[in-house]
Amino acid sequence: MSPVRLIAIDIDGTLLDSKFQVSARNLATLRRANSLGIEIVLATGRRHTFAMPVAQALGFDLTLVSSNGAVTRTSRGELQHIDPLPLAVVRELAAHMNPFRNNLVITFDGDEPGCLLLEKLDELNQSIQRWLEKNAPYIRSVQPIEDGLTRDPIQAMYCGTVARMAQAQKHLKSNKALLAKISALKTEYMERDLCMLDILTHGCTKGAALRRLTHDRGIEPDEVMAIGDNYNDIEMLEFAGYSFIMGNACEELRERGWNTTLSNNENGVAAAIDAVLEDCE
Repeated sequence: MSPVRLIAIDIDGTLLDSKFQVSARNLATLRRANSLGIEIVLATGRRHTFAMPVAQALGFDLTLVSSNGAVTRTSRGELQHIDPLPLAVVRELAAHMNPFRNNLVITFDGDEPGCLLLEKLDELNQSIQRWLEKNAPYIRSVQPIEDGLTRDPIQAMYCGTVARMAQAQKHLKSNKALLAKISALKTEYMERDLCMLDILTHGCTKGAALRRLTHDRGIEPDEVMAIGDNYNDIEMLEFAGYSFIMGNACEELRERGWNTTLSNNENGVAAAIDAVLEDCE
């Protein structure tokens, strides 16, 4: 039997190709791993509802770690864990990041209309138009955004061009008291000039969620495989005993010495899993 008992896989830039599809080879390999009794976990920056179509395409029950670790649910909708972002911290964040409020989206847990809160669409439309179109039924526009903050959200996201988000990250780091209360995770796609800066409660990451999940399952880190492509995957890759980055991974991940598989347009997920299963057989 394979010593790998759980495989955690990022979605965008990893499992999905540049057309946002799961390839036939990736699908076949994941189904093979599932048939061998290996648990498959999708670990993504997407919120649960937006990640579900990908999970459903795989055709078997699995666990979804969504919103970069803030929510863990099964594909059947069973809640296993949630790490909300305290309302007081969100208000402090919005005040400090006032110059970037047109780049801000607040995410609440759930799939009801209004679970995505923002002020204006203009600047966001320039960066994430496709995302806005897909999530249109869930979006509520409130000015100022503070008037829509009535309960703890799970995540705040600043989104824009790479240059704009570099400015946002620099401004965020100037408030050390606020930094001590949050986790700030970056996802960057240079070829699309797109960057997302996700703000979660302190200590909340994909890696922390994976550590908690495997502890509950009685699975050791050296029995875990992780595959990712971006900055928000770092903690997850550090935790796993078998870590693979995609051939299209960002430069910083390439410098950390992890195994590199093929790109997301070359069935890199399947290649990595096949290699590990072959070595273990």
